[in-house]
Amino acid sequence: MKTARKRYVPGDFTLNVKRSFAGLGLFAGERIPKNACIIEYVGRKVSKKEEITSKSKYLFSVNRNKTIDGKPKVNKAGYINHSCKPNAEPFIYKQRVWIFATRSIKPGEEITYDYGEEYIKEHCTPCKCEHCRKGKRR
Repeated sequence: MKTARKRYVPGDFTLNVKRSFAGLGLFAGERIPKNACIIEYVGRKVSKKEEITSKSKYLFSVNRNKTIDGKPKVNKAGYINHSCKPNAEPFIYKQRVWIFATRSIKPGEEITYDYGEEYIKEHCTPCKCEHCRKGKRR
């Protein structure tokens, strides 16, 4: 994860939860410019002990002592799916997680970021993202 972006304030973008190749996904309801802060990944803070025993697939570690459990009911960003060729990227700043556009995102396009190799190996082997399903593996 990277740190130190200029502006950690999500734009007032229309974001829609809709059907995706992976179940449900988060889609842009309007154009989102490159480098825009899209949304914050929010949820209940859990201890390292609870993180280890949790069966949640929505855990986002922000430092060695703090993890956010961002189950989608409380966290619209929890609907963002993985892609090996993403259009967004998470940044951690002051123990909070912000999702930024890495390129311009078109209206109706699904918002994705790379969950990382460890997550893919543990939960999604082989990777089933749209990019990999088209035969363009990591």
